[in-house]
Amino acid sequence: MGDLPAADTVIRDGRRPVPVIDGASPSEVRDPFVRQEIKRAAVWIGMICAVALVVLLIQPLLIILAGLIFAALLDGGVRLLGRVLPIGRAWRLLIVCLLVLLFLCGTFYLTGVQAVEQVTQLRSTLEAQATRVSTFLSDQGLMPGASDINGIARQALSSVGRLTSWVGSAIGALTTMFMILVVGLFVAIDPRTYERGLQWLVPLEHRQEFSLTVRRMGHTLRRLLFGRILGMVAEGVLTWVALMVGGVPMALILGILTGLLAFIPNIGAFISGVLMVAVGFSAGVETGIWAIVTYVVVQVFDGYVLLPIVAKKTVDMPPALTLGTQILASALLGILGLALADPITAMAKTALERRGERAARDQDDGDDDATSTSKSDR
Repeated sequence: MGDLPAADTVIRDGRRPVPVIDGASPSEVRDPFVRQEIKRAAVWIGMICAVALVVLLIQPLLIILAGLIFAALLDGGVRLLGRVLPIGRAWRLLIVCLLVLLFLCGTFYLTGVQAVEQVTQLRSTLEAQATRVSTFLSDQGLMPGASDINGIARQALSSVGRLTSWVGSAIGALTTMFMILVVGLFVAIDPRTYERGLQWLVPLEHRQEFSLTVRRMGHTLRRLLFGRILGMVAEGVLTWVALMVGGVPMALILGILTGLLAFIPNIGAFISGVLMVAVGFSAGVETGIWAIVTYVVVQVFDGYVLLPIVAKKTVDMPPALTLGTQILASALLGILGLALADPITAMAKTALERRGERAARDQDDGDDDATSTSKSDR
């Protein structure tokens, strides 16, 4: 065996000597200050990369979040059905999915042809009403001319960001809806598996608190969605019946749109009101006044009768907080962000309340320990 190369330390692996050279390598940093600064820089760089990644992946993240909200909706139906049917979770989930499918198919079958005709008629009516209003305002000097309006419209459309461009495509919308349904269905089949997967990403000492917070957020989300669905059904049916009694055209499609838009508080009610009034006045002044009265009565009933009753059993959130979150979400995330603003606010509110409870509990424990220490000193 030849001579060993120069080394400061020699160790043996079995019978073979292994030279180990002591001393710092050129890439090793031994200065504690420099190492601390490198760690801080790495943390900041990691945070910047994480924010950039979230911005780039905001659309898939919103789709996943929408799928989780749909899973919470299915899970709420499964839990509610479990109170009357003592069968396995898989069978209850199958029943819920079949009921949802039957409801959608029955609705489209019974109202499909009429709804399609009314959608076409609604579009023509709204275009005619918008032309009449813009012409009147232009004659009064309160609105730019038609050429200026077209220029403004082109600028507004060209300024729409990448986050909302996919909404205009029917194929993209259908693909997005399909992915939301698939994600929600898979999560609803076995939510405990995904909950354990999230817990593995959390340090061991924080897993219990994380699990409790996630369960509270899920409970809040199920209650919120239950209240929203109840409000959607009530507003849609009341609007349809009232408009049909008053002879307002397209009462069915207006009722369906009002029920769907009721999922988005404040903003959805305003949009449905504009649609009702525009269609009502297209058939005459008396019909338009009836549409206004219908809108006011339905909103008063929802705001002062139905909403307080539902809020006691579900989630009571301040209207200004909800509206502010919707404005920010719509500006930053587009239409899907606007639709998900309410559930996001409810979950964030629950997480902050849980954090406040934990902080208050820790403070009380600290005060008790200080009191006991002072008594023992005496």
